[in-house]
Amino acid sequence: MADDFDLIAEFRDDIGKGASRRLRREGKVPAILYGGGRPPRNLAFDHNRVLQQLENESFYSTVLNVKVGDKEQAVILKDLQRHPAKRQILHMDLQRILEDEEIRMNVPIHFLNEATAPGVKQAGGKVSHLMTDVEVVCLPRYLPEYLEVDIGNLDLDEMLYISDIPLPEGVSIPALAQGDEANQPIVSIHVIKEVTVEEEEGLAVAAPGAVPVAGEEPAQEEGSSDDESNEG
Repeated sequence: MADDFDLIAEFRDDIGKGASRRLRREGKVPAILYGGGRPPRNLAFDHNRVLQQLENESFYSTVLNVKVGDKEQAVILKDLQRHPAKRQILHMDLQRILEDEEIRMNVPIHFLNEATAPGVKQAGGKVSHLMTDVEVVCLPRYLPEYLEVDIGNLDLDEMLYISDIPLPEGVSIPALAQGDEANQPIVSIHVIKEVTVEEEEGLAVAAPGAVPVAGEEPAQEEGSSDDESNEG
């Protein structure tokens, strides 16, 4: 687990869309803090500070430390709403954590030795990341920033699965308890075929049945009539 991120917050009593819009105009991010067997609390954070911390990948998968006055609370980020067009955070959901209670968290997957894998270096294949993160369950003290997967031995047309991810102490992946169907591939190496101009033109040929057979009348569309132009 990485060093905690400090988030300076303030309590807010006004709620609703109008209150949230006012906070955003003031350069703040509305948020809600819940869980831990305590009532939810509405908070507000400095927008620019949050935006800066979000640039660190670890922010999404580590313990955050919320400070309100002289009080502190360990939390994790559960949801983040962004503006669809602007570089703006609209809302955050934070969950309180307790040292003796397990948490569920999505953590990034880092793939190692991609360039030296036989399927890439010798066979000219390309690496495809089929999953970039995975959900884990653990106590807060065991929460990893990320999980590393070494693909240095992966050959062409081979892939690795969720079950191939090495797990640190105290960490499990709940998907693996759901059977083989949930054991999805996470990375593969294959050759990406380049489509030539001639092949593209071949793909553009009309579907079978669209070109009339010699000596036959073209098929009419359903609902059309030869007398359609004479109506009225």
